[in-house]
Amino acid sequence: MKIHKEGRTILTGLLVILVVANIIIFTFMSSMQGFVFSFLTFSVIGYLLVLWFFRLPSRSFVEDENLIISPADGKIVSIEETDENEYFGDTRLQVSIFMSPLNVHVNLFPIAGTVSYYKYHPGNYFVAWHPKASESNERNSVVIENGKNAVLVRQIAGVLARRIVCYAQSGEKVQQGQELGFIKFGSRVDLFLPPGVKLNVKLGQKVNGKTSVIAFFR
Repeated sequence: MKIHKEGRTILTGLLVILVVANIIIFTFMSSMQGFVFSFLTFSVIGYLLVLWFFRLPSRSFVEDENLIISPADGKIVSIEETDENEYFGDTRLQVSIFMSPLNVHVNLFPIAGTVSYYKYHPGNYFVAWHPKASESNERNSVVIENGKNAVLVRQIAGVLARRIVCYAQSGEKVQQGQELGFIKFGSRVDLFLPPGVKLNVKLGQKVNGKTSVIAFFR
């Protein structure tokens, strides 16, 4: 298992802080063995949790232009037809994936094609599953077009996720499953799909980035 590049600086800094803190506590509070041991245990568990958050598992898949793969790990919390007014200006099928702090937090391109639109929106920090989150929270919107179809991916910040990283650039050609970005500590990703797609997921279903198929192009 690899560690994502977005976590390397954080993990290095956290390790230094925890080591220094434990040395200081051991030096000046050695008589309080219970406290020293508890703090050391807390430090190890806390560091392992952060390490787990930034994990980057290796997953293999076969690219297929007829498939829309999941751009994130998480749980399907919304499937509905909605008016998408930022880019398309028409009705789209919205599929929302909630990412808990325990999920892998890398985001991926669901289809191959060209990035025709990218925009960052500052905003609020409602809980990620809040209905207003898609249009009111801090977010990034990315549209990928392949000549036949277009899909909008929206990275949405939540209460804990206040650091959205997006690697997409307008005009860039991207591959299906390529890294789109990273959201730190709990968040949501919305997909806006053409109305004619054949859905392959249901509400409440858990999905994995790359390996789960959200829908098929007809």
